[in-house]
This record gives sequence, structure tokens and C-alpha cells, in this order.
Amino acid sequence: MEKTSKIYVAGHTGLVGSAIMRSLEEKGYSNIIVRTLKELDLTNQAATDEFFRTEKPEYVLLAAAMVGGIVANNTYRADFIYHNIMIQSNVIHSSRKYGVKKLLFLGSTCIYPKNAPQPLKEEYLLTSPLEYTNEPYAIAKIAGLKMCEAFNIQYGTNFISVMPTNLYGPGDNFNLERSHVLPALLRKIHLGKCLEDNNWEAIRKDINRNPVETVDGEAEEHAILDILEKYGVAKANDRTEVTVWGTGTPLREFMYSQDMADACVFLMEKVNITDIIELNRSNESEDFHPPHFLNIGTGEEITIRDLASKIKNLIGFKGEIVFDTTKPDGTMRKATDCTVLKRLGYRHKYDLDSGLAKMYGEYLK
Repeated sequence: MEKTSKIYVAGHTGLVGSAIMRSLEEKGYSNIIVRTLKELDLTNQAATDEFFRTEKPEYVLLAAAMVGGIVANNTYRADFIYHNIMIQSNVIHSSRKYGVKKLLFLGSTCIYPKNAPQPLKEEYLLTSPLEYTNEPYAIAKIAGLKMCEAFNIQYGTNFISVMPTNLYGPGDNFNLERSHVLPALLRKIHLGKCLEDNNWEAIRKDINRNPVETVDGEAEEHAILDILEKYGVAKANDRTEVTVWGTGTPLREFMYSQDMADACVFLMEKVNITDIIELNRSNESEDFHPPHFLNIGTGEEITIRDLASKIKNLIGFKGEIVFDTTKPDGTMRKATDCTVLKRLGYRHKYDLDSGLAKMYGEYLK
């Protein structure tokens, strides 16, 4: 990419999209185009086609998606599969139709089978059943990466798919109905700390910024306490508790969003799909087809229990973390094998401690 190349970032306000914007701007790219959801509904094929026909971007980073944690994935199954398939299908198709030079599609490591060997290698895709709770989202993302692969084979496009591990950082989704585990934990423990300190000014400020269901900071105190208790933040007998779904034993890998964004820009600048195919060529069997995608992660794991403890210490919460073992754990382990990414020359910068501290500082602002 040239510094003046026309670059379209789809989903520029989200966790990954906003980080990609920062990375591009810091590197001096000056011709970046974006559209809000109100300006362009990417589930609308005609509107997406018209945008590409008119703007003719040279490069596309497709970070637009409907995302959420285990609760949202299991509750809004139809929404997750429909919206994601529509968005990616329209953008990928229009990118080919209007001559985009390179596209980067962002998926997720939830594409891998529930019981796949660990750490997860690209070649493990479609080798056994998926985790049921996030199956619709995973199927949508698999469709997206396979669509990129099919376009590469049939049309000779340069469409790269990346499967990031669990991400966190500034601009994360803190909606307790839909958020991923790390931002949900951070917000719940922050609210637990505020409740512990009887800091109602901070509680009302937080809930005004991110209402919980229909409850905002203007609600009666009892209504706020009720909705917080529903989502696992409660005070009883002078003791504050934060409840976490599951046993706390699943292992997860987390990557700071700016590291992920820098990796995406690195790939757009220096890597072609042929490079990825060649590095994924693990054998010469006629039945083996090298994956057209790669993992992006840190390779470092932590249990949900230890993550909660780490956030508790960071925030200074003195109450108790309680694990509701009647709720599902989800996949027990999701460690990514990042051999291909490392062989291409990329290394992440932030460890979990420094990333969490930076994220919480941003949250408090």
C-alpha cells in the first residue's frame, strides 16, 4: 500500500476497526474512507454495491461484524448468523467486482472445532463439530474465510483472512448483555468496587454511559441495585460479590487490540495470500488444501479465574468473586498456534498486565 492509497475500513468504530484506524493514521496513511452504519448498511447488497462502484477503494479491511460474548451468541443466534453472512458476502463480492487490490477479512478463533487439538493450527478447521453456544457466529465466519478462498482460487484475488484470538482494548463493548468475557469482567468488577465503596456518583455515571437493559443512571437506587444483581454484581450483609459464569477453569488467550491492528496493517503492507498458502503447506497430499488464512494471537493463556483475580487486583476490589457452575463454560481451551504469523515476521508488544492497565485507564476516562 502507498501512503495515498484509497483504503476502506469497514467497521471503523468497533474495537478492532478503531484500532486499525489508529494504526493506519500513525503510519501516515492519508486517504482512508469510512462510513457509519447510518450512512451505509452493509447488509444491504444494493447499497454496498453502489458504495464500491462510486468510491472504488484500492484496499479493504473488513472489521464490520455483529459480535458478542457467550450470552449474546447463544441468545441472538439468528441475528449473528444473518448479519455476519450478509455483511461479509456483500463486501467481499463488491471488492472483487470493483477491482480491490487486497482485502483483509477478520474472523475469529471460534471457527475451530470444540475439541480440536491444542494449540489451534489453521489446518484443524472443519475437522470435527463446533462449540454449540457460538455455532451460528462461527459458521458465518467460516463462510467468510471460505468465500475469500474461493474468490482467490476462481478469480485470482488477493483476499487474506485472519482469525484473531480474544481481543480487548479501548472502544471495547461493555454492554453486559452482549460483551465478551474480559470487558464484562472489567466492568462488573469496576461496578463491584463502586458498590463496595458506596460510590453512587460513579455507579450512576457508569450506567448513564452504558445503560443496562432499560436502566440508566437516572433510575431509582433500588432499580439500579436490582439490575446489577441480575448481571452478577450484588451487595448483601456488607459484602459485595461479583458473579462469573462457569467454573472459572477454561483457558483463554487475550490480545490487546492495538497489537491486532498493527498485525493487520503489517499483513496489508508486506504479505500476499500466496505467502500464507505456502507457509500453510504442511504436506503434499492430493487431499490436502493449504488454508488461505492465518491465526493472530499471543500464544499466552490464562484461566478465567486467574483473569478475574488479575482484574480484581488491578481495580482494588476487596469483595468476592463467585463462580456460577450452573452456567456453561464454553470451549475449555482456545490457544492459537501463531507459527505462520511469526514466520512472516510479526511479534506482539503488549503483555496482559500492561494491556489491562491501559484499557482500565481508558475506561475510567
